[in-house]
Amino acid sequence: MPRPARYTVDALLDAAAGLLASDGPAAVTMSAGARATGAPSGSVYHRFPTRAALCGELWLRTEERFQEVFVEALSSADDPQQRCVAAALAIVQWCRENPVEAQVLLAGPDTLGIADWPEPLAGRRKRLQRKLRKVLAEMPDDAGRINAALIDVPYAIVRRHLRARQAIPASADSIVADCARALVAPG
Repeated sequence: MPRPARYTVDALLDAAAGLLASDGPAAVTMSAGARATGAPSGSVYHRFPTRAALCGELWLRTEERFQEVFVEALSSADDPQQRCVAAALAIVQWCRENPVEAQVLLAGPDTLGIADWPEPLAGRRKRLQRKLRKVLAEMPDDAGRINAALIDVPYAIVRRHLRARQAIPASADSIVADCARALVAPG
């Protein structure tokens, strides 16, 4: 019976996320990931053949986790305004509960070398983006207002606190909800 892997993909990605959160995207390297986990560098290279593969997997795991919560919230009610409020609040709550992973999203795929990601990772990202666009296209309101309610406002609120390495205050919820309600018409 084979021995279980001592250094899992998730453990290595968790270490990469921690490195990014504490020292920025440039800190995510194969050797730093190995040091952070105590893994031999061969274990890292066995799972991620290049830094681009490591960064791509880090981004995609984070985006998939975030998008699962976001899409669920965006599909939670019949009324478009209620859906937008729920989704905007889900963004704030997810970032509050996952501050290290939120730093990955804040960094963005470009700083994680999206242009160099292996094709399977690029394809996975395209599928995620299509899924999100499909859900957003079901919203009957003006796309600019929806984007402001679901992206611009929540992102601005959480970004300020994430960059300052502060907890996102409870008051952020009411600000984000009020803005979403103001931007998206009911029913």
